[in-house]
Amino acid sequence: AVARGCGAVWRRARQCGAGGPAPRGQRAVACNGRGGAVPAGKSGLAPWVPVVGLEIHAQISSNSKLFSGSQVQFAAPPNSLVSFFDASLPGTLPVLNRRCVEAAVMTGLALNCSINKKSLFDRKHYFYADLPAGYQITQQRVPIAVNGSLTYSLCIDNKMSQMVTKTVRIKQIQLEQDSGKSLHDDTRSQTLVDLNRAGVGLMEVVMEPDMCCGEEAAAAVRELQLILQTLGSSQAVMAEGQLRVDANVSVHHPGEPYGVRTEVKNINSIRFLAKAVDYEIQRQIEELENGGTILNETRAFDSKLGCTVPMRDKEGKQDYRFMPEPNLPPLILYDAKSLPANMNHQQVINIDWIHERLPDLPSVKRARLVEQYGILPEHSFTLVNEDGLTEFFENVVNQTQMKPKKVIGWILKDLLSYLKQHSLTVKESPVSSFLLADLLNLLENKEISSTAAKQVLAELWKGEGKTPLEIVKEKKLELIQDQKELEQICQAVIDGQENEVIMVVLG
Repeated sequence: AVARGCGAVWRRARQCGAGGPAPRGQRAVACNGRGGAVPAGKSGLAPWVPVVGLEIHAQISSNSKLFSGSQVQFAAPPNSLVSFFDASLPGTLPVLNRRCVEAAVMTGLALNCSINKKSLFDRKHYFYADLPAGYQITQQRVPIAVNGSLTYSLCIDNKMSQMVTKTVRIKQIQLEQDSGKSLHDDTRSQTLVDLNRAGVGLMEVVMEPDMCCGEEAAAAVRELQLILQTLGSSQAVMAEGQLRVDANVSVHHPGEPYGVRTEVKNINSIRFLAKAVDYEIQRQIEELENGGTILNETRAFDSKLGCTVPMRDKEGKQDYRFMPEPNLPPLILYDAKSLPANMNHQQVINIDWIHERLPDLPSVKRARLVEQYGILPEHSFTLVNEDGLTEFFENVVNQTQMKPKKVIGWILKDLLSYLKQHSLTVKESPVSSFLLADLLNLLENKEISSTAAKQVLAELWKGEGKTPLEIVKEKKLELIQDQKELEQICQAVIDGQENEVIMVVLG
């Protein structure tokens, strides 16, 4: 076990060494939002065109699993949420979860997909210890949604004031069940299996290879994450494995066919996704320019070493032996026109009914914020991207006399910096929207200066339960408005500094 572990570390080190990315500032991957080719590397003969496509597995937000009544709960005791069907005991049959179907339809509509009124389930065969049945139930032939699109925005040259909007095509969205989880114990040279996750409902969102760098891939996934959370179809918490990304990466010269692709599996962080894609692009360019070849293989991203490492090759295409799932009939959906008059509405899913109840998506929220409050578009992105920040901003605006354009500065520059400095979310902020509004009212009414307001905010952050006005009085931070009082203070200063005053007068 020790020798095997050392070998793995050596392989990772070798991958991150001579064949790794160039030093910071010299990397060939320079995504600036404009797309197109990447500059040539050592040979300088021709530019390279990176191609990036994504496959994203989103865990459906549901109380029970896709085909069984087992509860879905993160970090439950191992094997405590496993039904007979999840364990694949003989004679057990799948029962489709209505909530999961509705979530997939809702997501498809939000991503501009065509919803198939008839979709099919298939068995995908492969043998892992954490897949008790020896196959996964998925939708290979006719998925629930096809031919959609996702519009996202990213900065040009990392400047928030210069943003460009791009679109990636959605090939399909399919329902499928998750596998269990293998826990590798290197110390004892054994692998343990937890089946709590086995059978949990997933939506696989397959994106066409329309992206060209890690920044674009990260921006697209972040926008999808926001959409899923807005819909409530998935909590999409990457740290809990609720959103996992596989990135397919290749490079080629302009005008030539796409190059051999590699697949970087199970990336669980948007930041790591950007790094993994950019590293893989650079690795492939250097490999080709050094006379090597790119293997069609599956790789993993080592976040500690900042590089991708080989997992298994895909040269011999695995035969999944797809076959129709015999225990599930075709999934039939309806719309207002096709819904039979005598049909029990509780037993069918109406696409139009779901469409009418779609909430405002992040893009609509941003447009409304800009129009309603007159803030800059880039500020609307920050408000929407930070969970709970839009509601916080609007609560402050509704409780203060200060204009929204000035409020946004205090929230984004001051409050947000405090939150990030202490690694807190908006909901965990010790300064509520009510307290911040009180503080900004004092500033707007010229009872305190902006410098004093920042002092008060620092005191509020301590969470001692004091109001802004109490802190102002305690620290004697009020602005003096009385003209006579100001004159008396100035005269007292002059009278107390006679020698200095004489020196100034005499020159």
